[in-house]
Amino acid sequence: MRVITQHTLGGPEVLSVEDAPEPRPLPTEVLVRVRAIGLNPLEARLRAGEFPLLGRPPFVLGWDLSGVIEDASQTWRFRPGDEVFGMPLFPRAARAYAEFVAVPALHLVRKPASLSHVEASALPVVGLTAWQGLVDLGGVGEGTRVLVHGGGGGVGHVAIQIAKALGAHVVTTASGSKRKFVEDLGADEVIDYTAVDFAEAVRDIDVVLDTIGGDTVERSLHVLRPGGHLVTATSEEDTALIAAYEAAGMRFSGIAVDPDPVALRGLVDLVEQGRLRVHVQRTFPFEQVADAHRLLDDGHLQGKLVLTL
Repeated sequence: MRVITQHTLGGPEVLSVEDAPEPRPLPTEVLVRVRAIGLNPLEARLRAGEFPLLGRPPFVLGWDLSGVIEDASQTWRFRPGDEVFGMPLFPRAARAYAEFVAVPALHLVRKPASLSHVEASALPVVGLTAWQGLVDLGGVGEGTRVLVHGGGGGVGHVAIQIAKALGAHVVTTASGSKRKFVEDLGADEVIDYTAVDFAEAVRDIDVVLDTIGGDTVERSLHVLRPGGHLVTATSEEDTALIAAYEAAGMRFSGIAVDPDPVALRGLVDLVEQGRLRVHVQRTFPFEQVADAHRLLDDGHLQGKLVLTL
């Protein structure tokens, strides 16, 4: 089979398509023929060596995948031919940048007919991050005031829709060029962060969902109501920030997304109800992974990028 691997850390040019042995599933695992692979900014950072989650190269990136069960002899959960998607094994290597993967059956769910493989592959990492942040940690419900930072991005655009489906009033930050995009997703208020300081423009927020990091997390303290809750996917181990929030009577939670078939099925339910869609900005053939990573490196994406096989 073909895989996308790298033998050194660096820019997109270090990614190469090579031949590798087809993996063999262990007990409780399945072999999946991959049809589409969702790309995430984390993978660009790992490729460049910004932190050693996967150790030293060589390694194969990727977690978001959608495909077809090739071999289910080691589990009762699926049969050959079933269409599935998920985010297996995170944060351990799932090696999803490949034509075939062997992964735990429990980390996958059936792909609904209403989602293409491209759309399904784009959903797990961003969808699970948003779900776990808003539902599991944030407890968002009817009438909750939610601020989503970066509403035009991967996590942000899904988070807006989940929060609206839960009955929340949604405020989001986004550049002016993405205003219509986030409004069409259901955002009730849009703050153009290039022209307005969100910390001065909004108050009485119950839950802030942050995927931006930096001083955005610190300044978000000032928009929360007493007892409000900040959930961040970027600063979960910042003890000084945690102490500052607790001293102000606020809650601070860091989220490290993990595989969750229950939440994935919750996302599928929203998709089938017509209340959630994942936006794919662009697809690339498998062989053009370096071009896709150059776009990842540029940042300011609207939704997700996907590799197709």
